[in-house]
Amino acid sequence: MTGNPLAIASLRQLPSGSFSAQKQPTYSLSTEQIMAIGRDPRCQVVLDSTVYGSVSRRHVEIRPTATTANGRPTWWVCDLNSSNGTYLNGKRLRGCRVLNGGDRVSLGQNGPEFVFDYCAPPNPSPPVQTLKEMKPLLLVPRVPRNSVTFTQLFPIASAGLNLHQKAYLAPAMITVGFVVSLFVAVGNAVLFNLLLATYIALAAYYFVYRLCGKHKPWWVLLSAGLTTVLLLRSPVLPLFIVLFRQLLPGQVPEAGEPMNFMVLLIRMFFGAGLMEELLKALPLLGFYLLGRLLPTPWKERVGISEPLDGILLGAASAVGFTLLETLGQYVPDMIQNTTLQLGDGPRQLMGLQLLIPRLLGSISGHMAYSGYFGYFIGLSVLKPRQSAVILGIGYLSAASLHALWNAIGSVSPFVLALVGILSYAFLGAAILKARTLSPTRSQNFATYLRR
Repeated sequence: MTGNPLAIASLRQLPSGSFSAQKQPTYSLSTEQIMAIGRDPRCQVVLDSTVYGSVSRRHVEIRPTATTANGRPTWWVCDLNSSNGTYLNGKRLRGCRVLNGGDRVSLGQNGPEFVFDYCAPPNPSPPVQTLKEMKPLLLVPRVPRNSVTFTQLFPIASAGLNLHQKAYLAPAMITVGFVVSLFVAVGNAVLFNLLLATYIALAAYYFVYRLCGKHKPWWVLLSAGLTTVLLLRSPVLPLFIVLFRQLLPGQVPEAGEPMNFMVLLIRMFFGAGLMEELLKALPLLGFYLLGRLLPTPWKERVGISEPLDGILLGAASAVGFTLLETLGQYVPDMIQNTTLQLGDGPRQLMGLQLLIPRLLGSISGHMAYSGYFGYFIGLSVLKPRQSAVILGIGYLSAASLHALWNAIGSVSPFVLALVGILSYAFLGAAILKARTLSPTRSQNFATYLRR
């Protein structure tokens, strides 16, 4: 490799730790190509996994941007949703930032550090490498082959400081908390069912959240679910029942009432599909209006600015709906309608048996319908001129899937499973399309299957 004394800008790695005496390479930046840094062999700068284990496979990118008014090119540094984060001048980097001369980029708090400079280093040794000449370079400090370090023997001494940034730590802590709480609640059927239902619903939602791959504050998502619960407990629900189930042909059939499939489907379309999907969408309308009143970046954090926001808030609203519907209606009805001669224990067991599949099925049920409608709500924000058509198609589509699920159970459990798969397929397709349309696509943490 040859040096490039005419380099416009460069990225120089700083020595660190016990290897501070070793010279580190310097890389010139191209105005046309992106430089990726990480442990993946396909990166332009490859860091050794045995030395830099805290660095993600594709940790960060240096991207050329437009030329400034004085004719000098600029570059962005973009974190690729790395596990341990990227730090720019000691501050955690969110998304992308423009680099200025002398900026320091750290891959994790204690990871390798690079300095951005606008001039080629005066010392030709080590040589400056052009990106076209550059081959993936494995940076391996000179470590005695048979030596064992303290952090290798006690990994918690190094990795433990960054565990709070790992995607798997929070779910693990929540799981442990619920397990302990479930042990404490044994013997109290109401509390046990509430804890188990909440955990299953959160696990189902977390699956959808990871598929979407967009950060949304947890308190915003929780607020969407709680708002739906409050709406179901408010006078809004009786008004909806009068409108959709009395004025419109959405009457709920009585137990044992004979009815052909088409009549049942029509009733479910009005009485369940249109009514419930509109009710679950009301919190999304509130967050959209609230977001319009807030300045950036709160507008993007709280409001709806793209389809991924709509999917996340719609699914969160569905979690609140499912929990209240299951714990407040279906499980108590099952317990109450079970023969009294069975005793309290078997009746509670039957209620528990109903609770688990209903909540696990919420991924292909309420979350699928509401998340799918949320996609159209977010799409209407991106394309306001066609918002009426977009919202109409989304509302009718979600209501149709909902009605089909409610009505098809009278035909066959096998066909019911197919409808559930179809609903989840609709949600999955909406998530994939929303990710391609996302203005923050480069920051999406679901883009990469592995790191």
